[in-house]
Amino acid sequence: MMEKWLARFWPPWREPRPVVAVLRLSGVIGGESRLSGGLNLTGLAGQIERAFKLYHLKAVALVVNSPGGSPVQSALIARRIRALADEKKVPVFAFAEDVAASGGYWLACAGDEIYADENSIIGSIGVIYAGFGFQALLEKIGIERRLHTRGDKKMMLDPFAAEDAEDVTRLMALQKDVHDSFKAYVRERRGERLKGAQRKLFSGEVWTGKRALGLGLIDGLGDLRTVMRARYGDKVRLRDVVGRRRWLERRLRLPLGMSSVGWAEQLIEAIETRGHWHRFGL
Repeated sequence: MMEKWLARFWPPWREPRPVVAVLRLSGVIGGESRLSGGLNLTGLAGQIERAFKLYHLKAVALVVNSPGGSPVQSALIARRIRALADEKKVPVFAFAEDVAASGGYWLACAGDEIYADENSIIGSIGVIYAGFGFQALLEKIGIERRLHTRGDKKMMLDPFAAEDAEDVTRLMALQKDVHDSFKAYVRERRGERLKGAQRKLFSGEVWTGKRALGLGLIDGLGDLRTVMRARYGDKVRLRDVVGRRRWLERRLRLPLGMSSVGWAEQLIEAIETRGHWHRFGL
């Protein structure tokens, strides 16, 4: 009886539309980028908190487009998302765009369900270290390097010295710990949905979305709008939760994305970022 009485004052056309908060996780994961802002918990914490506070919230969608980066920041971001999802009892969906690889796939695993385009690059569940050796160059151009340390392991993998077998062994041990942590998180989040040999899944290999679906690394093929409309109806509102511009950029009134640092730093940043994306042909 009460419901009928309330309906007289709250007609159907005033029913609130379901809301899905959209968090766009795009870029290299790590410390704050000098150019466009790297993905890190410090920069994303406010956005994540706001996403879970929207009125009439039905779900949070993560749109992931990242080649990876820092395993620490990947874990911290994913952990914060999961903590709020469990606290608010809100489902999380992840959508891979061009690439969700390495740390990018770690972020995607924060979703209860993962979707991708059939041509998305998925996986790279591994750990990589890359560097250079310049010792021969120093000898060729006649430069003497002087280095003084306290602690005999302080100069591990020094690019200006010959590679040391013990240094490589220590590095491999560090990488194993990180890889084990990555594998444990994927197993925890994907569970029995994973298919195929563990050795293959955790080899660092990458797959297209179509192949990743067969391996249980994702739950389906689809995009944000299509999947969310199918789940919550045609009237669902997709609300982008955007970050705030950095204090210095606001003070200087710089356009969003333009950095206040020098051109040399911008060039180095661009090269580093390009290297991450280039690994996946992007």
